[in-house]
Amino acid sequence: MRAQSASGHSLIELLFVAGLVATLSAVAVPQTLATIDSFRAIGAAHYVSTRLQRARAEAVMRSAAVAMRFVPTVAGYEFAVYVDGNRNGVRIADIDRGIDRRLGGVERLGDSFTGVDFGTIPNLPPVDEGGAAPGNDPIRFGSSDGATFTALGTSSSGSLYLRSRRGVQLVIRVFGQTGKTRILRFDARTGQWMLL
Repeated sequence: MRAQSASGHSLIELLFVAGLVATLSAVAVPQTLATIDSFRAIGAAHYVSTRLQRARAEAVMRSAAVAMRFVPTVAGYEFAVYVDGNRNGVRIADIDRGIDRRLGGVERLGDSFTGVDFGTIPNLPPVDEGGAAPGNDPIRFGSSDGATFTALGTSSSGSLYLRSRRGVQLVIRVFGQTGKTRILRFDARTGQWMLL
């Protein structure tokens, strides 16, 4: 006579598999969240860089100054693009009077890139050796609150610092003579800025 074998799994086997799945999930989920956070921050930096280059193209096309202004609000920084309407540059007073008009809508990074906004991590070192650290000001265009592009394609030089919820730190550099941009990422392990 043949003995019939029992089919199915024992409770101990099921508990072992459930424990294994829970352990692997606990290891994988934080890494997955960190990766998503990093992708969002990099995507936001590329988006802002592209918006800056589009403002530069508008300035050349219109043969007029075009500025991308950044304004701090309770909900984070807002930004918008304005065109000079009276050939004296984009000025806040002219924007308020409707002389320098807005091109498109007002945007916030957090609306499209959850957890990302303009900001800096504490004690962030300067991008250039011997340069000034950004401190708490993520919009660094001298005394201005944004980048202005001329009809020749040049711009005001400066830096825009972006930070994610989990501490990914990026900077978008705008070079005055060319109006071109470059994105760098801060590596907290080495304390160095790296080209993205």
